[in-house]
Amino acid sequence: MKRIKEAVSEIKKVARKDSPLAAEGAVLFLEKVSPALEHVDSSSGSLGNAVFHAIDALVPIIASADVDRKTREGWLERLFTAHAEDQIPYIEILAEYWGELCASKALASQWADQLLPPTRALLGPGRPPGGNFHGTSACLSALHVAGRYGELVELLEEEEFWPYKQWAAKALAAQGNTDEAIRYAELGRNPWASDHSIDCLCEEILLSAGRADEAYRKYGLRANRAGTYLAWFRAVTKKYGHKSASEILADLVRENPGEEGNWFAAAKSAGLFDEAIELARRSPCAPQTLSRAARDFAERRPEFAIEAGMAALYWLLAGYGYEVTGLDVSEAWSQTMEAARHAGLEVQTRERIRDLVARNTSGERFVVKALERELGRQARPE
Repeated sequence: MKRIKEAVSEIKKVARKDSPLAAEGAVLFLEKVSPALEHVDSSSGSLGNAVFHAIDALVPIIASADVDRKTREGWLERLFTAHAEDQIPYIEILAEYWGELCASKALASQWADQLLPPTRALLGPGRPPGGNFHGTSACLSALHVAGRYGELVELLEEEEFWPYKQWAAKALAAQGNTDEAIRYAELGRNPWASDHSIDCLCEEILLSAGRADEAYRKYGLRANRAGTYLAWFRAVTKKYGHKSASEILADLVRENPGEEGNWFAAAKSAGLFDEAIELARRSPCAPQTLSRAARDFAERRPEFAIEAGMAALYWLLAGYGYEVTGLDVSEAWSQTMEAARHAGLEVQTRERIRDLVARNTSGERFVVKALERELGRQARPE
């Protein structure tokens, strides 16, 4: 994964000065990457994700390179061969960018004509069971870029496989039939289709049509789901700048009942400190996350830091947290008391912790004992 990132970084660096050379490097990388990785164990899927992101970064470099038609045709032939020989597959997604790689309607149409016969045989009536043609997505992408929308919709009239069917929805949208495109995409939902992919396409169609409020209301939250709650929140706020952070946060929380505490970091990053504390109290939140917030804001916003620290202690006592150790308890205690010192509320905060421990009757005993030791040390005179 490190080597993949280094290669992409090098190509992007060259692209700033010499776009044809960078594009040649990108083509060479895409030819070599799958054979280079096919014997490397990646059961976690992490290598596949790294290659996916590499393709996403390199396609625009190839597509935008200022080269003659013969050079581009040579690149496409090489990439098509690499795609056909991809065994894992690592570069399968490259076919969906084919029209973009052609960089012109004329060349895209030429490729569409070349790929149509085997594609029609696969998609048309009487299709062979289990049939496959690796260039199907490339053909559909080329038809789309060539502007052959009616032909594309007709070709996919009886198709139910969403990765192919999506191109008909895109064609309808490109013709200005926004509502029809949305209905067509929604009809593509089935147990084997990706709801997330459909949400993303519908959101894109509505945004392109200037219907941002509708896109947000119907698809904006689900379509921008990310690996973490913070990344999810940031993806939505970045795309929908006309919405306030507090409104987006409230909508995300409402969309995911029972997971309120997971949105603490998002609220904190947006400066919604009162909302962050309220969320941390409503459902479990990672104690380590709360302790770090107490540490980071002990001087700047000590009152917030105290409440974050108290929430950390509460959830530690309740038995939440991943592989919690005595060090986690000590950190939560010390960060909370440090914030209290900055706020001039040490006595009151210590009493709140004492009361919290006293009221805990069914939680983690080692956490109780650790806090009782800290409270005992505080009670002894120097």
